[in-house]
Amino acid sequence: AAGLWTVFTLGGVGSKASAQLEQCSPLASQSLLLLLILFYFFISDNTAFSSSNPHAFQINFNSLYTALCDQQKSDQATLLLYMLLHQNSNVRTYVLARTDIENLV
Repeated sequence: AAGLWTVFTLGGVGSKASAQLEQCSPLASQSLLLLLILFYFFISDNTAFSSSNPHAFQINFNSLYTALCDQQKSDQATLLLYMLLHQNSNVRTYVLARTDIENLV
């Protein structure tokens, strides 16, 4: 529980860029950390999310791509991108189909 609290309070995590993100948009920073935690638990325990409809929600890949391009100086955003590219074939296909991939790199 202490480790989880440390992640939520940004204690000892990230770089100067993520500290700047926290100051200008604390809700976005906390949301990003929550996504990482949920993603981690989903990978660790697939039984928690077993459902008859695995596609229970939709996401706009264009908005996600734009947000990840804007936040690539943040360690947390880079980790989320890495996890999405390796675990989600739909995200990987979308990113590889983009003509402006240099923005991400």
